Amino acid sequence: MGKRSDDDEPEGTDEEGPLDADEGDDDEEEKKPKGTLYITPPGMEKMMTELRHLLTVERPKVTAEVSAAAALGDRSENAEYIYGKRRLREIDRRLRFLQKRVENLTVIDPKTQKDASRVFFGATVTLQNDEDETKTTYQLVGPDETDIKTLRISIDSPVARALIGKKVGESVTVMRPKGEADFTILLIRYV
Repeated sequence: MGKRSDDDEPEGTDEEGPLDADEGDDDEEEKKPKGTLYITPPGMEKMMTELRHLLTVERPKVTAEVSAAAALGDRSENAEYIYGKRRLREIDRRLRFLQKRVENLTVIDPKTQKDASRVFFGATVTLQNDEDETKTTYQLVGPDETDIKTLRISIDSPVARALIGKKVGESVTVMRPKGEADFTILLIRYV
């Protein structure tokens, strides 16, 4: 007998759930989530929306496509079947990640911060670069919701780590790839 490939899986894709333990992803199963386990309410809502979409729209659609491709006969040379099974595994992997991540995350609403005079998770901080006096505003968010285009930086980033616990008027030094930079905190808001 030859080696069994992932594409030679038996039928029954319709009944398999996204969290079947015998999927063969043992190396991924036990990985601990990386980064801080905090998230803002909008970040959690975005994760839950993706999770619901994958479970109720994407996975059923791909499952139907795989079943239809399997009905065509020889699976070893059936590109639609092979691609569909691969896509189904990708979806299941993402579902497992999202479900584990959602379980482990703590939702923190920045508006409920008691000490608004210091920088903590969720703060929106306006900084002035002491070198060229440019101003930048960042919101410190969890690693799952980082988006540099909207100036949402991870609480685990060098800039955020330097800011934690600081007050308006204090200066911080941040190590960046292009060297050290000094910033002064101009404003702290929790919105």
